[in-house]
Amino acid sequence: MRRALLPLLLAAALLGGCSSPEPAPTPAPVGGAAALPGPVPADLALRPAPGTAPAAPAFTGALTDGTPFAAAELWAQRPVVLTFFSSWCTTCASSQAALSELARSYRDRVVFVGVAGADQADQVQDYLRAHRVEYPVVLDDQQTIWRSYAVREPPAVVLVAKGGALLRGWPGGLDAPTLDRRLRELVLADQP
Repeated sequence: MRRALLPLLLAAALLGGCSSPEPAPTPAPVGGAAALPGPVPADLALRPAPGTAPAAPAFTGALTDGTPFAAAELWAQRPVVLTFFSSWCTTCASSQAALSELARSYRDRVVFVGVAGADQADQVQDYLRAHRVEYPVVLDDQQTIWRSYAVREPPAVVLVAKGGALLRGWPGGLDAPTLDRRLRELVLADQP
């Protein structure tokens, strides 16, 4: 009788009777292609960039999900705010929630782009999830982009006009209310 049961048990195991649980799906990376902006709003009114403003250093890189990214493609259509940060930066973390909220309020009109330097991809993901960052983030582990903007340590914020003129940079970062005022002064022609 036992010999007859053994083949039946083996057949049941092979047919899925003893299946292992499915692994949990890996969440999609935050800051990837899904965070890129939609179409430029038709009613977007911008101030012209000063003719004396230098050109912002153009850069390419990869977003957190590996998607190729070219900054000049974004600022060809609208202003861009670059936020330079690291997951281990406590100053970055203390101001990130307000910056994330400001980025959501300007969605598609002014694009925020994070530049994570001197960091590990998994730690960047933890940071982005914890602070609800919904804008694209370029991984700059060799700090090449940081050096092109003379960023020595995080945080730093840089404002680039539509067309690529470098309007202003703030080493040490900038709080969200001040950045909001500066965007209205330097970039937006209408005040929503």
